[in-house]
Amino acid sequence: MTEEQPDNTNDQIVLLPIPPNEEDRLRELESFQILDTLPEQIFEDIVRIAAYICQTPIALVDLIDRHCQWSMARLGFCDGEVERTLTFCAFTINDPDHVMVVPDATRDPRFASNPYVRREPYIRFYAGAPLVTSHGYALGTVCVVDHKPR
Repeated sequence: MTEEQPDNTNDQIVLLPIPPNEEDRLRELESFQILDTLPEQIFEDIVRIAAYICQTPIALVDLIDRHCQWSMARLGFCDGEVERTLTFCAFTINDPDHVMVVPDATRDPRFASNPYVRREPYIRFYAGAPLVTSHGYALGTVCVVDHKPR
């Protein structure tokens, strides 16, 4: 299943992949009851460590629900909630067994017209590791982002 990703630049429409187990994945996410909760130190520690290890200005722990990406913790990025169709992480959760790396978002047809690539924070590099439950559902990601290609 796919969903159209809006493109405010009229360049092209990108189809947002939806995991085949989407309804089960969403039920699993809801069962944790952690969306829209107060910040937790463990998530803050994870983003700081990820940014430090990868030497990136941006790191996030995100969860993906039906319509939004929720940041459980973020470093160097202001938006705590982003429309799902605009997120790189929505692509990452479709392959729960692998880290997704985008060396240069301006050269990747999935992301070149994304508003976060064309304006602040000017995403160029992205690497996201899926957060997978014991039942195999990718609920979100730990990701790092840079303003320059890598």
